[in-house]
Amino acid sequence: MLKLLNITKYYNPGTVNEMCLFNNFNFVVNEGEFVSVVGSNGSGKTSMLNILCGSIPIDQGQIIINNVDISNIPEFKRQRKIGRVYQNPALGTCPNMTILENMSLADNKGKSWGLSRGTNKKRIDYYKDKLRSLNLGLEEKLDITVGSLSGGQRQALALLMITMTPIEFLILDEHTAALDPKTAELIMELTDQLVKDNNLTTIMVTHNLRYAVDYGNRLIMMHQGEIIVDKVGGDKKNLKIDDVLNKFTEISVELGN
Repeated sequence: MLKLLNITKYYNPGTVNEMCLFNNFNFVVNEGEFVSVVGSNGSGKTSMLNILCGSIPIDQGQIIINNVDISNIPEFKRQRKIGRVYQNPALGTCPNMTILENMSLADNKGKSWGLSRGTNKKRIDYYKDKLRSLNLGLEEKLDITVGSLSGGQRQALALLMITMTPIEFLILDEHTAALDPKTAELIMELTDQLVKDNNLTTIMVTHNLRYAVDYGNRLIMMHQGEIIVDKVGGDKKNLKIDDVLNKFTEISVELGN
């Protein structure tokens, strides 16, 4: 279980540009939930992910994972429990290294390398089996650099790599936004399969309302640092794209747009 408790976050404190994004913000994600997060720009979606992952500090509050307070744990240590896939496909892989080298890095996450070789040839068949599940032909391209792959191939590889070692939470930060529609569909299908196969508790921020409605078992909408819609289970299943779009329109009218 993940808990964000009484989170307060100021940007540019003590300046004329001071802004309080979160004021005693609370959010609980139960084990096994797949939460889609939507909201307009500046609503706090990405900041919430950054706070959870440790990319930005909080001013007050607690971040609890399975009854352990991780509020003061640095980002690199949180990555042992949390896997994150970014909007930019280039951020989840090492472009100047081969597919084999990238998968070896992911395979050895959290382990001591010592003086052993960076790649273990005994694991090559295992890596090929993993890659074969993507149906992209990457199992025959272990020796090519990842930087030469398409954006969709890199994002698929990043998803696969992040789930090669046990994690407790998967964070998806608009991970289909930079892809063409056809590739985005493939990545979402792969995402859904990996989440189910690994029984991952997942938070997905997306601007694609159809993905938000079609995938996962919970949907929240954020606005000005608050959760204004929270649909779970049957309520989420019965939700329509127009329902979400109408709420966006309502907010826009309230803001005078």
